[in-house]
Amino acid sequence: MTVFGAHMSPPVLNLFNRMQQLPSFHKVNEELEALSGIRDCFTSQEEWLEFNTALHSGPAADGSRDRSEFGDFQTPVGLAQRVLALVAVEMPLPAMLIEPTCGKGHFILAALHRFPTLRKIFALDIHLPYLWQTKFSIIDAYLQHPDLNKPSIELHHGNVFGFDFSKLPVEAHQPLLVAGNPPWVTNAMLGSLDSSNLPAKSNFKQHDGIAAVTGKGNFDIAEHITLMLLKAFHHTPGHIALLVKNAVIRNIVSEQLRHQFRINRIRQYQINSLKEFEVKAEASLFSCNLGDAPAFTCAQLDFYKPEGEKVEYGWVDNKFVSNTNSYIHQRNIEGVSQLEWRQGLKHDCAYLMELDKIGEDYYNARQLTIRLEDGLVYGLLKSSDLQQEVTDTARKFTIVTQQRPGVDTDYIEKDYPLTWQYLHNHRSIFENRRSSIYKNRPAFSIFGIGDYSFRPYKVAISGLYKSFLFSLVLPFNGKPLMLDDTCYMLGFDEADYAAFTFVLLNTAAAKDFLASITFADAKRRFTKEALMRINLQALAATLSPQQLQQKVERLNDQYALNISLQRWDEYLQWLGPAT
Repeated sequence: MTVFGAHMSPPVLNLFNRMQQLPSFHKVNEELEALSGIRDCFTSQEEWLEFNTALHSGPAADGSRDRSEFGDFQTPVGLAQRVLALVAVEMPLPAMLIEPTCGKGHFILAALHRFPTLRKIFALDIHLPYLWQTKFSIIDAYLQHPDLNKPSIELHHGNVFGFDFSKLPVEAHQPLLVAGNPPWVTNAMLGSLDSSNLPAKSNFKQHDGIAAVTGKGNFDIAEHITLMLLKAFHHTPGHIALLVKNAVIRNIVSEQLRHQFRINRIRQYQINSLKEFEVKAEASLFSCNLGDAPAFTCAQLDFYKPEGEKVEYGWVDNKFVSNTNSYIHQRNIEGVSQLEWRQGLKHDCAYLMELDKIGEDYYNARQLTIRLEDGLVYGLLKSSDLQQEVTDTARKFTIVTQQRPGVDTDYIEKDYPLTWQYLHNHRSIFENRRSSIYKNRPAFSIFGIGDYSFRPYKVAISGLYKSFLFSLVLPFNGKPLMLDDTCYMLGFDEADYAAFTFVLLNTAAAKDFLASITFADAKRRFTKEALMRINLQALAATLSPQQLQQKVERLNDQYALNISLQRWDEYLQWLGPAT
């Protein structure tokens, strides 16, 4: 039987049928609380009467939206049970359970069977049918197991971001357990789906400048919820156990140096998301003790074999690293890059701005034939093009409308009329780009462009691919090759300097250092922040003269270059001192 969008078992249906004769919802609530511990199951007489009507009208058609698009992946009962079994090993038996987004109540049901010490349960969810499902399931559990421990249970309907967790009576119910499975979705995705379950708009990570309105302004909803919970409860003796994406745990540990939360024994137990939730995502159980002295590293373990080998990441000497053990052996390379790493072109209009070329004609993604002047068209490299050592050709082209952000683009109409006409014909598409960075900017604006973009020689790496290969990028048809915004690069006027940098960054020492500070499961393994930590002078000190000669000679022989070893000392002076 389905009522209020939730399934009701036959025993629960029989119970509510017997309650039809009770004089008011108050009396119904009293009997339900005596049976199951649920307080105020019905909020009003009107709701009770509406429930009765639904009970006798038969099941209604389920027109609810698929909640998975909101990052709502309900925790399988078996997984919830295994999570709490692991928690039982990590902490004393809890007196209070808080579940911030309880869904269908699987963690609550598992906790009722696992923890006989529970005296209080508080749970919250914005989706009302889930709360009714939780109520029906709890009632059913007590009908089947009347001797089960019966804590006081409060189920609250509301937005998690509008709830003040600090007002819950946790002092009287310790130790505390906070457990659950917050939504696996970003604020930008929920906004695009018109969800009301969003935090108030704010730059909660305090990013500066352009970072706050581009990718870094986007964050995982589960991260925001986890931080809310830590701020509310980190002084309270207890434990947190949340199923979240790995990136969320990483960000929490990264922010720990700033927040100094009183959390300890921080663990990341990797789960098989495809097996558990039928979704491809790198996710884990985030586990930590509350109310302890602050810790700043996290141990990575296998959820299914928690006694196995662990890898630890976190803070070492005020540096955030992905492997504390291997970093210790490579930290001599840690510093500040003498050269500034840059990201490639960003235009958010790929199907118009990225082109193929056959003969004299260009074609966009819609296979529209386009005649353009060559002046503003450059060869374009994407992440997939940087999987070879040396690159001097392009399979794609792009229109470069500016030499730096903010420059007026009206000149195109006079100097490049064909290009102007093509851009002008699609002006509305450019004007409707969603990112706020394009607001109040000249027509057809781009970002990730500057003097560095037009340097003839570059050393570049893909941010998306997991390989540690840096590519040497040479000019194509007498013009510098551009890179898209999935790539990071250094620009050079001198081929020798570019080649020396290429040699340094492809050494084993550079790879080992990057491996110790980057995460293989990150959406972008390599970022500007990580690359800027490579001290090129310190890296040069790890390279013997014989190794340098061997690598440069191979470059010259294999790619017909003319790199002069005589310029090495000049290059080191040009780099400047170690930083």
